[in-house]
Parts: sequence; structure tokens; C-alpha cells
Amino acid sequence: MLITRRLEFDAGHRIPSHNSQCRHLHGHRYAIEITLSGDIITDEGVAEQGMVMDYAEVKRIAKTALVDEWDHAFLVYSGDLPVLQFLQSLENHKTVVLDAPPTAENLALTAFQILDAAYQDHYGNHLSLEQVRLFETPNCWADAVRKKRDCPP
Repeated sequence: MLITRRLEFDAGHRIPSHNSQCRHLHGHRYAIEITLSGDIITDEGVAEQGMVMDYAEVKRIAKTALVDEWDHAFLVYSGDLPVLQFLQSLENHKTVVLDAPPTAENLALTAFQILDAAYQDHYGNHLSLEQVRLFETPNCWADAVRKKRDCPP
């Protein structure tokens, strides 16, 4: 069974080597969709009976591990030294330093890595992060998807 929770956050970024508008400092209203797989919990009387995971718990974990860190922050590539140095000169500025340029693709991949560690098999129902879809705009997004596991022959 798959379940998905959507959250939104605002952040700034720039793509330093881009040939168009995205090389300039700007921001987006990002949306992130987190898709988890797992068995439906059948234990009688537990709060999560009939669920893969409580959507409120999906949200809580995502906010703690990622969304609250990235919301109203500037997402900057560690190799973008002029912007990084400028942001570091601003007292108490919320800056997230990334190992790759903050494209939608790289942000989705980074978010997947962060959230994969945050979502564990909480309920003994084989819970697993399957996909992170990161919307940079309503019409443009990137999907980071769990690689297929090898199945025995």
C-alpha cells in the first residue's frame, strides 16, 4: 500500500551556472510530496488500525527532519562562494549549505536521503520511503524514487 503526504515551504536559491533567469537570487513556494509504502496495520484497538501510518505522524517527521530546516531559508551550493560568503555575513540568516547546486533534481535527491533516514519501520509494518516529489513551481517537479530492490529469481 502507498500513502502520500504533501507539505509546502518557501525558500530562496540560485543556480550559479544557469544560462537563464535562475542564475539570479530568487525564491519559490516549494511543495514536497512524500510517498511511503507499508502494510496496513491490522492490530485491533491501536490508533493506527487501518492505516499505513498516521498522516499527522508523516507530517511531524517531515517537518522536523526537513521542512522546518528549509522553510524560509536560502538553499545555497557550497561551491557558490560569492553568495555563500554574502549569506554568511548576514547575522542570524537562515542558510542551508548543499553539496550540489540547488536544482529541483538535487533538492529532491537530498530530501529523499534526509527523509529516508527519518522514516523507519515505526510500526513493524515494513514502512519504507518510496518517493519524494519536489515541486519547484506548480508545473515543474523532480522525483527521487527508491531504486528497485533485487528480487530473488
